[in-house]
Amino acid sequence: MFTLAEVASLNDIQPTYRILKPWWDVFMDYLAVVMLMVAIFAGTMQLTKDQVVCLPVLQSTVNSKAQPSTSGRADFTTVETTTGQGEASSSMRTVSFGSAPTVTPEVPLSRDTSSPYHPTESGQELKKEQKDSSGRKTNLDFQQYVFINQMCYHLALPWYSKYFPYLVLIHTIILIVSSNFWFKYPKTCSKIEHFVSILGKCFESPWTTKALSETACEDSEENKQRLTGAQSLPKYVSTSSDEGSPSASTPMITKSGFKFSADKPMIEVPSVTILDKKDGEQAKALFEKVRKFRAHVEDSDLIYKLYVGQTVIKTVKFIFILCYTANFVNTISFEHICNPKVEHLIGYTQFECTHNMAYMLKKLLISYISLICVYGFICLYTLFWLFRIPLKEYSFEKVREESSFSDIPDVKNDFAFLLHMVDQYDQLYSKRFGVFLSEVSENKLREISLNHEWTFEKLRQHVSRNAQEKQELHLFMLSGVPDAVFDLTDLDVLKLELISEAKIPPKISQMTNLQELHLCHCPVKVEQTAFSFLRDHLRCLHVKFTDVAEIPAWVYLLKNLRELYLVGNLNSENNKMIGLESLRELRHLKILHVKSNLTKIPPNITDVAPHLTKLVIHNDGTKLVVLNSLKKMINVAELELQNCELERIPHAIFSLSNLQELDLKSNSIRTIEEIISFQHLKRLTCLKLWHNKIVEIPPSITHVRNLESLYLSNNKLESLPPAVFSLQKLRCLDVSYNSIALIPDDIGCLQNLQHFYITGNKVKILPKQLFKCVKLRTLSLGQNSITSIPDKIGKLLQLTHLELKGNCLDRLPATLEQCSLLRKSGLVVEDHLFDTLPSEVKEVLNQDTSIPYANGI
Repeated sequence: MFTLAEVASLNDIQPTYRILKPWWDVFMDYLAVVMLMVAIFAGTMQLTKDQVVCLPVLQSTVNSKAQPSTSGRADFTTVETTTGQGEASSSMRTVSFGSAPTVTPEVPLSRDTSSPYHPTESGQELKKEQKDSSGRKTNLDFQQYVFINQMCYHLALPWYSKYFPYLVLIHTIILIVSSNFWFKYPKTCSKIEHFVSILGKCFESPWTTKALSETACEDSEENKQRLTGAQSLPKYVSTSSDEGSPSASTPMITKSGFKFSADKPMIEVPSVTILDKKDGEQAKALFEKVRKFRAHVEDSDLIYKLYVGQTVIKTVKFIFILCYTANFVNTISFEHICNPKVEHLIGYTQFECTHNMAYMLKKLLISYISLICVYGFICLYTLFWLFRIPLKEYSFEKVREESSFSDIPDVKNDFAFLLHMVDQYDQLYSKRFGVFLSEVSENKLREISLNHEWTFEKLRQHVSRNAQEKQELHLFMLSGVPDAVFDLTDLDVLKLELISEAKIPPKISQMTNLQELHLCHCPVKVEQTAFSFLRDHLRCLHVKFTDVAEIPAWVYLLKNLRELYLVGNLNSENNKMIGLESLRELRHLKILHVKSNLTKIPPNITDVAPHLTKLVIHNDGTKLVVLNSLKKMINVAELELQNCELERIPHAIFSLSNLQELDLKSNSIRTIEEIISFQHLKRLTCLKLWHNKIVEIPPSITHVRNLESLYLSNNKLESLPPAVFSLQKLRCLDVSYNSIALIPDDIGCLQNLQHFYITGNKVKILPKQLFKCVKLRTLSLGQNSITSIPDKIGKLLQLTHLELKGNCLDRLPATLEQCSLLRKSGLVVEDHLFDTLPSEVKEVLNQDTSIPYANGI
């Protein structure tokens, strides 16, 4: 036999789930326990005391005469008379018994004339027996009574009297299972367990306490006074009578290492502005868990449907039990008539039986029906609650009104239903949970943790000097911009990369030296005062983005901006919404650098065309087709069109009369016949046509008389025409990495040549006229087939860089000593060739390194 505790364990749920048990579920659980007690009590009584006691129904004695029979068979007549005290007589019945040897007659039998007893003697004995006994004899022995009692227990009693305890037990177990099935079903159990775990951590998180306390301090003067009075204990923030700190009766919730209880209320101290680092990290993890849980649970409504389903099942079960049980109340009776049809064994056809448990069972049945009715009415109320309001939607409107977190979103589906269930337990849970749904709250936490980690001293250690000797600070993948950054008043360059929640406060006005700002995938929000400072002081801005929408709107309003660098997708062919906004407000913009995948120059660039002096377009290999807007940039002095898949020099360039430098690097230009048109560009001094597919330099290049720098490296040139050497102003000539086999003697005409690069060609002999270019500072002859270096190289007195590595040399000329500015650091040559130089020459070349070494000793 099982105990009550063992059966009640079926109704046990984890203590953590109690916050999801509304009052009706708790009440129904208690009712189920009472019904279990009724079932077990009735079952115990039935097994120990339940029995039926039966007596035969006797017939009245009639005067019968003995009839002789040769076969020895006798007839007996029994007359049914009153049985018991004061019971009514029944009708006369006559039962004839045969000559079965096992039957015991009820009354004295009539004897024949051969009997040895005399009638007078038998009558006297009968009278004597009647005087001694007070009842009527049945002539049944004990075993016959036991037999008939058991027979009549199964035949006379209604089935409900016999199985009532077991039915109650089965029905109660079904109701208990129905009530808690949503806690056990695997697909819902995991979500509920996860939700309760997160809810408990959110409830106990110090960040929740701090956030709500700060909100209360902002909205309530009473809380401000409470801050000054240290004697009064802080209370949980509550704005309604049913939302307060948990009472001592609130059950403790423990799950997987965390515990939150109302036995010891937490004291909130709103004056604390810095969280412990561990608490801050835990709060950050909670925000991430809540975000992922919401995305996982909001997609389905399985928990809601399962709870509605089990409630409907309990309601149907209640109706079923009530309907069939009510019919059996009157069938439970103390007296029963039994006709067992065992006349051949007992000698009687009818028995009157009493059921000793009838009264108790009837009372228990009435009690059970009462409990079921209460249970059913609660089920009906639950259904009313489930369909009265849309439980698949949950609004935090009240929390938004009471707190500063106006961005707490409404939730839906199973997430909403779980919060509705929690509200039936204590609304404070959902209020504290809402803090972790707010982006404002999360940003505040990040800000506090960030400022706690990145102090002024730590930021100062990350400040470095860049190539321009400016103080630079680079912040990468932080949750925001630390406040201490704006205390670095001597900072010149600030780089912010992959900071999604970057904000620039008014404190930036302290950074009077700040002139350059880098925003790499960092959509910065700027307050009005901070924007006014940036508008007046910022000179250079770098913006790297994936979508043009990432470019902050305030960028287009920086009227004193001088340089703007944009790196990202600006191709509007597939999406007409992609594109730069108007640059009209950038009245002082001089340099515009665009690295994108353009097919045409954005029309908005023409807004700054009148005052733009440098335009750089770096494509990613996308062919730049439309270039007509270049004609409007009449003041452009430097133009770079790199990696734009150009096949010829664009005609629009020839209209840029103020152009001084043109860079067409990494295109697909094969011929430059149009170069003759450059004669109209009187100010053009630098022409870069490197990394193309040019096979020949046209003679018309001689008309570009003001050219000072010509870059033709990484092409397919096989020779240098004489026209190149007619450019008397040429200072830099780069023809590296071509297929040139011969340096013409005309190179001596370039008296102003200072830098000559012919690395990576097929040159074998150096002409003597090369050394007439006495102004040469850089001479790159590496990776050729040169076998010897003339001694006349000593005439290049201004030479500072000489590259000879990768040739077929066996020695170096000793006249290198005459190149007074050449040092070993500027001499690129194999070590074994350097060792062939005389010691005095090596000493001169090593002078720049040996002198400091001697001083160090």
